[in-house]
Amino acid sequence: MTGKVPLFSPGSTVSSALPSYVALCLALQVHRLVSAQFTVAGPDHPVTASLGGEAILPCHLSPRMSAENMEVRWFRSQFSPAVHLYRGGQDQYGEQMLEYRGRTELLKDNITNGRVSLRIRDIRPSDDGPYVCFFQSSVSYENAVLQLQVEGLGSAPVISVEGHQDGGIRVVCRSAGWYPEPKAQWRDLQGQVLPSASEKISPEANGLFQAEIATVLTEESNQKVSCCVRNPRLNQERESAISIAELFFPRVNPWMVALGVILSLLAVLIGLASYCFWRQHRAKEKLQGELKWRRALLNAGWEKARQYAVDVTLDPDTAHPNLILSEDRKRVRDGDTWQDLPEKPQRFDTYPEVLGAEGFAGGRRYWEVEVGDKPEWVLGVCRESVSRKGESTFSPEDGYWVVWLEEGEYEAGTSLRTPLPVSVRPSRVGIFLDYEAGEVSFYNVTDRSHLFTFTDTFSGRLHPYFHPGLSAGGTNAAPLIICPVPAQAGGNLGP
Repeated sequence: MTGKVPLFSPGSTVSSALPSYVALCLALQVHRLVSAQFTVAGPDHPVTASLGGEAILPCHLSPRMSAENMEVRWFRSQFSPAVHLYRGGQDQYGEQMLEYRGRTELLKDNITNGRVSLRIRDIRPSDDGPYVCFFQSSVSYENAVLQLQVEGLGSAPVISVEGHQDGGIRVVCRSAGWYPEPKAQWRDLQGQVLPSASEKISPEANGLFQAEIATVLTEESNQKVSCCVRNPRLNQERESAISIAELFFPRVNPWMVALGVILSLLAVLIGLASYCFWRQHRAKEKLQGELKWRRALLNAGWEKARQYAVDVTLDPDTAHPNLILSEDRKRVRDGDTWQDLPEKPQRFDTYPEVLGAEGFAGGRRYWEVEVGDKPEWVLGVCRESVSRKGESTFSPEDGYWVVWLEEGEYEAGTSLRTPLPVSVRPSRVGIFLDYEAGEVSFYNVTDRSHLFTFTDTFSGRLHPYFHPGLSAGGTNAAPLIICPVPAQAGGNLGP
């Protein structure tokens, strides 16, 4: 009797071959992952850039490989929002930091070799510091840290004589527009450093630094001195000198010294006053011309916006129980009394708010609201998805693009509130939504002037937003009124 011999005898050949097969698969998988890994490298020294200029931050992969299908992200202290983001074969600006919008460019000429560079234009003091270059493929990611050093050479030092002190003459040196903090010192003819009576390095509003250093000159000391202000990064300096005549020192004749100083200061002040008057006159003429041109431009923008007028009505299902709406749903005011209304998920329950019934997911829309002499109000647009329950902040981060009047101040609800310079009190406000352009503009219909424009990226439906303010039985009891726009202004409503 014959039988077939099995290929593997139970408990012997199979058990010995299986570990080898598993080990081979693991080795192949590890090889595949290791072969897909890479490192990211940048320059081994800081990249320097001058204020107002541009900086190029280079970064590359090792070993050389294409980064066309990778994510390339440049960021500062936080991963998101980014300084610049490249993903899916193109630049992505939705996650970009506001302060870098319009100032960055990813140089991709050698991206197939794994080399990219970030160009930053209009360099500012806030650009100074570390940057992270981050690459991510489908199986691996790495990054490198680069240092950008911003440099700015300030103005030539201005030296002034500020009277007598401690038996000598006090002279003060001032210079502005430096970055980073400069070093200042007084020197004599031989280049020796003189002791300073006071020294102050202080930041300016624009992020730059100004230096002020004083010294006291005596008749025994060298009477010709220079003030030197130096940028430690650039190792460059600016210098000015002054010479004090003997007659200015108190030992000769204090009255003559005082007279000389006064006459010198008077001559300098007259010169400065004349120069300042001339500069002010020139600046005034230039400003008047710019204001005239800008007003004409903004008026044209308002006229164009009115072509997209739409009929807006109030949605009673969203109205806070304190609000009173008119039958035609064109007026709303705070009744200062909680009404017994059905509880609905879309109804606001904290602030006296109400939305427009119409939602917009594209195109251009314009409407006008009569605010009259109300001392408080909030107007604009918001996302349909905003929270209706509890408190929220009026900012784009929470889905609101609004302006308001409160305690006599007009402001725009940016991340950090933006004061609005209003010369003529608006009794009617125009709101213009350009969905595709990502803009919400506000106009003072009273004098046809532009108030403010938000720039953002929209998603989902947006609704007109109304907040008449708290009445408390006072002057704010008047309603907000949605006004009809003249028929001749109506036009193409967009998609």
